[in-house]
Order: sequence, then structure tokens, then C-alpha cells
Amino acid sequence: MITTHQPNQPLILAVDDEASNLQLLRHILQDQYRLLFAKDGPRALELARQEKPQLILLDVMMPGMTGYEACVKLKADPATAAIPVIFVTALSDPDDEVVGFEAGAVDYITKPVSPPIVRARVRTHLSLVHTDELKQTRLEIVQRLGLAAEYKDNETGLHVIRMSHYSRILGRAAGMSEAEADDLLHAAPMHDVGKIGIPDSILRKPGALDPDEWKVMQSHATIGGDIIGRHAQGMLAMAHAVAMTHHEKWDGSGYPNGLAGEQIPLVGRIVAIADVFDALTSARPYKPEWPLEKAVEYLEQQRGKHFDAQLVDLFLAQMPALLEVKQRWAEQTVAPAPA
Repeated sequence: MITTHQPNQPLILAVDDEASNLQLLRHILQDQYRLLFAKDGPRALELARQEKPQLILLDVMMPGMTGYEACVKLKADPATAAIPVIFVTALSDPDDEVVGFEAGAVDYITKPVSPPIVRARVRTHLSLVHTDELKQTRLEIVQRLGLAAEYKDNETGLHVIRMSHYSRILGRAAGMSEAEADDLLHAAPMHDVGKIGIPDSILRKPGALDPDEWKVMQSHATIGGDIIGRHAQGMLAMAHAVAMTHHEKWDGSGYPNGLAGEQIPLVGRIVAIADVFDALTSARPYKPEWPLEKAVEYLEQQRGKHFDAQLVDLFLAQMPALLEVKQRWAEQTVAPAPA
């Protein structure tokens, strides 16, 4: 049974074999949340799959399936694994808490419960759920924009995947944290989003561009920056820097702003190497795939010119990991149809 409230209120599943405990939780939470109740583990699993609550309050000591066992099953099921679980139990020994966290819970409230503590813990974890949902939505929007840019270009989606993973690998080698490198993995696909604003007559021209056309083509960097917008921090701020600076060159001869050396943000210098390496080692309608040795030679020749010399050395030192990415996301060659 679900208590009737506004449909936009978060849904919480409370699980306890004692009706009095469920009544207490109802009294504490019913003014702010929709509530769903279960008196045993199997029913809790069923309701969690069917109703997708935003949070589960789970007793530990229940007949049949314990709360620990129910939590393990919830976390093992892809349909319910992301739902945070808070144990609400009379077991107060630290070892019991350890077992609860090992089972996959995010918090542990001991009975007899304090209404202010229950409300505060619920509010905190629902806030985290909302934050995660916003991050996921933002990431999906960024990925969709990257996909839109691919439709305009003759590059493939596999190019974007490979160069993004190359960027992450180099980011870690250059000292980025796991979180920063993950942000770069998701920001790198936005590097050419500005090509959405370039006319097809220029973007898909089979021959060389004349000076006026090349000037228009170069504008995709600033167009990309305008599309992404300026952000104080986080992945979108990184994506803006990538779009604006991945065509800058270490010696100052790049575009759009002629930045040089460490004036170019680290992420722009990283993506420049990853993007060019994948372009060289992939077949395109206008060029064959370069042998690995030739691509490596080119990167070495461009140390201190196009590319940051230290980053080139770090990149080449990661070659086994890079080749693993290249093999995993290899282009699919279609055999010609039989005559």
C-alpha cells in the first residue's frame, strides 16, 4: 500500500516485521513523503522492483529472510541496485554496522529511533540521489550533443570513444585524479561539437579548403565553446576548455587564440594528442590508416611544436593500454558483396 500524497514527492519503502515500527515510521515521514510498506524480505524485493522507490528503510532481524540478505539481493539485481538502503535496527554493535555496510547499505539507524535523526538521514540520502540523477541527466545531454556533432562530420562514433579513452589514460598518467580523469572521459567527446555550426559545403568538401573556407572551419572551436557555455567548475567547465583549446599548439601556431605552452589548459593539450593519434591510426575516406610506427614518429617529431613534449612522452609510455583501447573499439570492416 502507498500513502496518497503529491506524485512528485519521493517514494520510500519501509520494511519491518513489526507493525508498530511501520506505524512509527509512517508518523515520522508521512507529511513529506509517499510511503510504501512491507513486512518481510521477499515482499520488499517484489515492491522494490515494481515501484522503484527512491529510498528503502530496512529492518535487519526479520523471520525468514533477514534484512542483510534482502539488501544483498537488492544490490545484486540491476533493477534495484541503485536504490539506497538504510538499515533501521535494534542491533547497535559496531560489528553489526560493518555487516550492514558490507551488504550494501548507505547508512545505519539504531532503534529506538529518534524522529529528527530519521528525517535528517532520509533527507540527506534523498538529496544525494537527486544529485546523482542530475549528474546522470547532464552527462546524457553532453553525450547527445557529442552525437549530434558526429552526424555533421565524417568521423565515426568509434573515433570519439577511442580518443576519449586515450584522453583518460593520458590524464591519469599526467597526475589527474580518478574523478578528474572520468570527467575528461566524458568531456572529450564534446571537442568538435562546434562543427554543428559549420556548413556542410565546407565540412564535407572532398578537396582542400581555400583560405576563406578554412577560416570558417576554424570557427568551430569558438562555436563549440559557445554551445557548451562557461561554467565555474566540473565536467562542463572541462568540456568548454577542451572545445576551445584542443586545436591550440604548444608553439603558439594553433587556433582560435594562438595560445602557447602552458597557456593552453592541460585538458586541451591532452585531447590534442589523443585526437590526432586516433585520426592518424584510423582509416578515413580521404586517407588510409597509418602504421603505428609512423604515427609514433609523427608525435615524436611534433614534441615541443604541436604538442606538449612531456605529454607526448607520457602518452607513448602508455602504449599497451592505448592499443588495448584501439583493439576493443576497432572499426568494423565490411567485406565486399560477392559478385
